[in-house]
Amino acid sequence: MKELRHSSRISTFTIFVTFVAFVVPIAAQVATSSKTRAHVETLASETFGGREAGSDGERLAANYIAAQLTRLGARPLPGRADMFQSFEVLTGIKDNGSLLSLSSPPTSGVGVVEPSNPVRALPFSDDGEVTGDVVFAGYGIVVPESQSFGYDSYAGLDVKDKIVLVLRYFPEDADPQTKGILARYSDLRYKAMSARQRGAKAMIVVTGPRSPGAGAFFEAQTSDGAAASSGIPAAQTTTDVANRLFSLATTGRYALAETQKELDSGNPHVAGFALGVQARLLTRLTRVYATARNVVAYLPAAGASGVQKPWVAIGAHYDHLGRGNGGNSLATRDEVGRPHVGADDNASGTAAVIALAEAFAQQPTRRRNLLIALWSAEEIGLVGSKNFVEQPPVPIDQIEAYINFDMVGRMSNNKLAAQATGTSPVWGSLIERANVRAGFDIAIQPDPYQPTDVSSFNDAAVPSLNFTTGAHTDYHKPSDTADKINYEDLDRVVDLAVGITRQLMDLDAPPQFTKVEQSSQTASRTGLRVFTGTVPDYTAEVKGLLLGGVVGGGPAEKAGLQKGDVIVEIAGKSIANIYDYTYALELLKVDTPVKVVYTRGGKRTETTLTPTVRR
Repeated sequence: MKELRHSSRISTFTIFVTFVAFVVPIAAQVATSSKTRAHVETLASETFGGREAGSDGERLAANYIAAQLTRLGARPLPGRADMFQSFEVLTGIKDNGSLLSLSSPPTSGVGVVEPSNPVRALPFSDDGEVTGDVVFAGYGIVVPESQSFGYDSYAGLDVKDKIVLVLRYFPEDADPQTKGILARYSDLRYKAMSARQRGAKAMIVVTGPRSPGAGAFFEAQTSDGAAASSGIPAAQTTTDVANRLFSLATTGRYALAETQKELDSGNPHVAGFALGVQARLLTRLTRVYATARNVVAYLPAAGASGVQKPWVAIGAHYDHLGRGNGGNSLATRDEVGRPHVGADDNASGTAAVIALAEAFAQQPTRRRNLLIALWSAEEIGLVGSKNFVEQPPVPIDQIEAYINFDMVGRMSNNKLAAQATGTSPVWGSLIERANVRAGFDIAIQPDPYQPTDVSSFNDAAVPSLNFTTGAHTDYHKPSDTADKINYEDLDRVVDLAVGITRQLMDLDAPPQFTKVEQSSQTASRTGLRVFTGTVPDYTAEVKGLLLGGVVGGGPAEKAGLQKGDVIVEIAGKSIANIYDYTYALELLKVDTPVKVVYTRGGKRTETTLTPTVRR
């Protein structure tokens, strides 16, 4: 059952929201001569707690942004009472009373054993109840044949309709090269997929006595942006319970610690074995949802009217990672749990949008409406901008163009990237003219299939443009702080965007949209240059891979796949989620056709897809 968080607020929080909405904007006007500094410093303060979608900090940030837009004269969109567009986001997955019981063969005289608090469902588990024989499958690692490295924890094991017990991590004592290879396939989702592909009914994970964190439950990732489950019940248990399983076992040579020691050599010939014990596993999960909010407003056209497509849109995401508990953090060990304040990602882009809107608020004439959008939930799959284009408060086909800003505050050597320029032939000339004054070293990148909100508008056939100054060593860490922003160059990015937006405003004929053909959108985990042309929907709660779109002219489109199709099998491997699909790419070879099974409108269909070289 869905749970809504933050449905009620204590009075102190309400008072603080009011303070931020009305007092902080005054500081934003007087604190500095920079167009952007006060906005970045406010949004990237620890008071906002990292602005995680659906959190109190996100609400504070949204209120601050709305107050700023109100101050400069922007209005709610026509027909709306306020500037907020609300939607639900998955913020966590919690165990809800999972159970495990063990039983040895009747001849042992032991009977059923109910360990105390023995199990917790993993966040990607199915809800379910299974009973079956337990098979110990070592580390549960399978290295694809394409890697020319023979390691398969399931070699010689029959796990069909069984429950597999696997160790967390990977062999501890293997040589560095072997550990490097095995570590790449030690992700728990990959282990669950490998077990399911071989017919297992469930998977239980234990942190072995020779591994870091031995003996207790580990903190499993609560939300990683992909809502789909692994396709089987999956849980973790303690070392005590695993030792109990081994003590009940009728087969096997050693206790758990000795067995792990033998596996830790990395020798691929050390095999797992059936324990001769039966288990009953019940997994129950509760998905926790919260309400997130886009902030959307506009400056109405003033003066001349009657133009085609009377809206120009500008936007950036304002959410970030909170305290980094959702799986995207790159925090060092000393930084874990601290607020990820996201000064560059993406307080910088948010500040640029506010400053850009303010520049147009001061102009006496505007031929088109300026739509101003600040998105939430970008960090968990572009959810906010997707919600906007799927439930548009203004007609999408009336939006002339969209300009996005994502991480524009850490410029180095005067370099600025302009992405998605292939979505319209007009972008090159508009950028060139505006840059005469700005003087940036601009890298033109036609590809619109970027991991930011420009992708949502490209999918909606809106000519789009994204500006970024690129990644850096503080990316997705608490150290991405406001003191590291290059405000002088951030203000220059705003000036460049003003020039481009003004040209868009004044065009008689709106830009033509161009569907960009294959790009560097998809690669396998090994870095192979394999391209399928699929655009996954990372937030879908479906069994399989829901396509959010396909790349024009790419292999998926040529195979007849479309947005909304659900891929359930590729290259003979069943697909339950985005992770299965990513791992299955390991099996693909350039120019070698593979069978793809998908559903469309509930009907199961097959096609043949031929991967190409990723360019």
